[in-house]
Amino acid sequence: MARLTRSRTTPHRVVERAQIILASAEGQPGSAICQQLGVSRPTVTCWLDRYERSGVAGLLADRARSGRPKRITPADEAAIVERTLHTKPPRDQSTHWSTRLMAQVTGYHHATIARIWRAHGLQPHRVDWFKLSKDPAFVAKLRDVVGLYLHPPERAVVFAFDEKSQIQALDRTQPGLPLKRGRAGTMTHDYKRHGTTTTLFAALDVATGQILQGCMPQHRHQEFLKFMRQVERSVAPALAIHVILDNYATHKHPAVRRWLARHRRVQLHFSPTSASWLNLVERFFSELTERQFRRLAVTSVAELMAAITRYIERRNEHPTPFVWTATVRQILAKVNKANETLATLH
Repeated sequence: MARLTRSRTTPHRVVERAQIILASAEGQPGSAICQQLGVSRPTVTCWLDRYERSGVAGLLADRARSGRPKRITPADEAAIVERTLHTKPPRDQSTHWSTRLMAQVTGYHHATIARIWRAHGLQPHRVDWFKLSKDPAFVAKLRDVVGLYLHPPERAVVFAFDEKSQIQALDRTQPGLPLKRGRAGTMTHDYKRHGTTTTLFAALDVATGQILQGCMPQHRHQEFLKFMRQVERSVAPALAIHVILDNYATHKHPAVRRWLARHRRVQLHFSPTSASWLNLVERFFSELTERQFRRLAVTSVAELMAAITRYIERRNEHPTPFVWTATVRQILAKVNKANETLATLH
């Protein structure tokens, strides 16, 4: 018993119970034990009786308590899950269930609904966005692009190319507040536009992670050709150039085709329609948006272009490539499953 009171790992409640037993063994009366340990007389009586009946084991473990009886049966819980999955509230109330709407319909507290949803992984307030490609040449284009990622040709450079158009030079209407303990940084929800917009042309070297970029005021085949000449000049003459890009009409302009006919080492590989996720440069655009555009405040297009250039130049000092890991078989399995699910539901 004394060992329990001396151990540093013994819970405080167990130490207190052991002290009650030791004090009683020394002959101290109950009132003195209460005063010494700061506990009530019923507590002293309870643990003395428990020790007498069960010994040390009775001090170490608390007895199981019944707790509040459940007010909802498994059948009722299953009915709530079924209603959540297969029904919707009236249109004049909401497009989706909330805990309080479901509570009104079922008669349970909204906290009970939240607990059931949490236990079954249900989140009616959230929605994920998707779009399946209807390109008749989807499989062929998929194999072409993924093949360049996973098995790039020898003596060649593979670029993932795209344009990020309509980038606006935005400034906030009022200065924001800085980040501090217990409070996020703030910025005004409204903004002021300065000047026109710019289009970022970006080509990601898939092997190295280097970014070739150019900001141009328009988004035509002339600007596309100008940037392609920049890409072609950046690669050693002995190497072939493979460019992955989308099906934008500018990329198939007759002037572009004539230029490609004169520069045979440049080959364009078009991703399927509605499949921008297949282009690795989109991952860079997502990074750029999160780290620059979302909180950037500038007063001119020139300042915007300078910010873009600085970020890409800094990134190119220590480039990190985006590694593609999904195989054609894995992608097709997911696409086929999605098509089957849509066909079943609709």
